[in-house]
Amino acid sequence: MTDALLQQPPPVLFIGGKGGVGKTSVASALALHYATNGYRTLLVSTDPAHSLSDAFAMPIGAGGTRINERLYALELDPDSQVEAHIAEVLASMKQLSKPAMYPQIERQLKLTAQSPGTQEAALLEAIAKLIDTREQQGYDVLIFDTAPTGHTLRLLILPEAMAAWTQGMLKTTDKARQLKGVVDHLSTDRRVAPGHPLAEPQQHDVTALADRNAQIATRLRQRQQLFQRVRHELKNPKRCAIALVLTPEKLPILETQRAVQQLQEQRLPLAALWINRNLPATADGDFLAQRRQQEAVYQQQIRTSFKGIAAAFLPLFATDLVGLQGLQHLQQEITATPLEKL
Repeated sequence: MTDALLQQPPPVLFIGGKGGVGKTSVASALALHYATNGYRTLLVSTDPAHSLSDAFAMPIGAGGTRINERLYALELDPDSQVEAHIAEVLASMKQLSKPAMYPQIERQLKLTAQSPGTQEAALLEAIAKLIDTREQQGYDVLIFDTAPTGHTLRLLILPEAMAAWTQGMLKTTDKARQLKGVVDHLSTDRRVAPGHPLAEPQQHDVTALADRNAQIATRLRQRQQLFQRVRHELKNPKRCAIALVLTPEKLPILETQRAVQQLQEQRLPLAALWINRNLPATADGDFLAQRRQQEAVYQQQIRTSFKGIAAAFLPLFATDLVGLQGLQHLQQEITATPLEKL
């Protein structure tokens, strides 16, 4: 997938990279490009340190903002996602639990909100729902401006892990239900014959409990199916693409090398690299001449390290790219610089 990425984008596109390399600007410029070419596009920031508002020079927020006729932007707030997730779980648990357990359930869920990984789990579910309902919401393309590379990889790999976890929970639920039936038939009703060792098996009504188990199993299966659908979407190169942004510098190159290796190990579709902020040929002066020499070394390292991957080198601009006008300059550079295999 080279120039096809610009001409016919997949329904889902992730833009990742080390913090500070300009991935938000690249993601925003790509979103503008797709919207300009007739694709109804939703640009979503999953980075806790949101910068979409800064890039477009307008408030975005968790409620979403219309940028133009075909482009919309949304900043997912991890804390809000956790609160909504906990509230949803709490409401479900109250339907499936006895009233006496409500205080303990609320306490445990509040503690869970502070647990490691809770934000990522809630964020993943929000992303999964956006991907799963893309067509219903009328979007042709979803672009995710993700947190730095490590976070991106966890978000992409988690659906498979969480699907396996949910399957394990379902098996546990089934076993618990089976064991409950065995215990009921082996236990005695002491209220009827408290002192008799061979009293009749327990006869109390377990229908409600069975219903609760069935509801829990149904919810878990629905969640598992959601993550499985998203997993298949992410691993289908016709449905999803991942592009990484880096700069011709040591640390971004090293992090990108690790990211590419992990993506390939997970068989996730890496579509392109955008190497950002290369010194233009017109930049002069002794300082910039030395900088260009060092940059040439890193550019060669990029060509060697990422051989066979589609890439494009974007220039360093004289000023910050802020607002629609600035992003349109970057959009023009992206469309004018073809992606070519290194």
